[in-house]
Amino acid sequence: MTAPRRTTALIGDDNTVVVAGKSLTWRTLHKLSQLPSPAAVLVDNGADALAALRHHAVHGTELLVATRSRVDHRMREELGESGFAIVLPGGDVTPAKLKRVEESGRAWLLTSGSTGRPKRIGHTLETLTTVTGEQPPRTWLLPYSPGTYAWWQVVTLSLTHADQGLVVIEPDELEDWPAIAAEHGVTAASGTPTFWRQAIYRDADALAAVPLEQITLGGEPVDQAILDQLRDLFPKARISWIYASSEVGASIVVHDGLAGFPREWLDRKPDPDRPMLSLDGDELVIRSPHHGAGLVGAVHTGDRVEFVDDRVLITGRIDTDEINVGGSKVSAGIVRNVLMGHPGVSWARVYARKAPLVGRMVAAEVVPNRALGPITHDDLVQWCSSRLPDYGVPRRIRFLDEIPQKETLKSDV
Repeated sequence: MTAPRRTTALIGDDNTVVVAGKSLTWRTLHKLSQLPSPAAVLVDNGADALAALRHHAVHGTELLVATRSRVDHRMREELGESGFAIVLPGGDVTPAKLKRVEESGRAWLLTSGSTGRPKRIGHTLETLTTVTGEQPPRTWLLPYSPGTYAWWQVVTLSLTHADQGLVVIEPDELEDWPAIAAEHGVTAASGTPTFWRQAIYRDADALAAVPLEQITLGGEPVDQAILDQLRDLFPKARISWIYASSEVGASIVVHDGLAGFPREWLDRKPDPDRPMLSLDGDELVIRSPHHGAGLVGAVHTGDRVEFVDDRVLITGRIDTDEINVGGSKVSAGIVRNVLMGHPGVSWARVYARKAPLVGRMVAAEVVPNRALGPITHDDLVQWCSSRLPDYGVPRRIRFLDEIPQKETLKSDV
């Protein structure tokens, strides 16, 4: 038996939505006359993703939306066996292999897959809409891959608040997004640190021409260097970094321009409306009112933290962040932050490499800041030697010509 459908009026239905150069509104987007439910809608562009989302918001259809490239054949089979019809671009539908009762209003997200194959996490528009207070009028950039948690955060903001426009950036527009953003008067943008580093590396002047009032970073460890670079470019903008995931929602929001969050936020008095942060060893643990369906109580995030003075820094994944060099342990994230604190470095990745005698050694990949001229291996070793213990200094450094970036706007850091 199919659950009863709802019909919902959307506060943001008349907000402007710019897709493929066309200025529309949520209301005038291409409308889907019908959609199977449950449905996994696999898209090639932002317009189709937004149309599926609006249909879900109005009718309550059970929905998973993702780019076609993220869902391989094996995952399509798994979705079909879990009761999802597969909807491809152009409207081709593969019926579900399992008939089950629809969960009306359920929105499914795929995790980033950083710890293996992506998993499905269930939400609702209510748990995905974490911005509830009155907002100043803004035009938001939407560069994220459809269906990711960060994508949902921006689109639900536009759907549920008046005067929150969207400018959608497709993958083939990422290199030139500052020009598109300036053309359409984008005043707010959310992206990963890699996304912001890419923009600064390619053309800092073009980025500075965007009239940004709100800058948001998330999805990766946020270091002081990128916060400072954005502050230099946009001295009047509010710069925020957010810790969020499909599992626990938006759990940490910091606006003070500093990397990490205050130590005093750990183990605060319980509040049912506020995520609770704690540590298990050096792993971040979160209890969140915005968690996904079926997640109860404390969620071990798998992210490693370090204390620097009165701040708690999230340095990276526990399974990859710690490097053991002959019995001495060093955080890859801390080494990365030191490297990116060098004015001649635009991006860095730090990792463990096999080595005789000590078993592992610290190695790095670096993209130089081409605006400041060449930089050498010895320059970086000397820089790190004055800021890190000897076992934490990278002994192998490879220079890259471009900042690597995946479909999720992240890089392997």
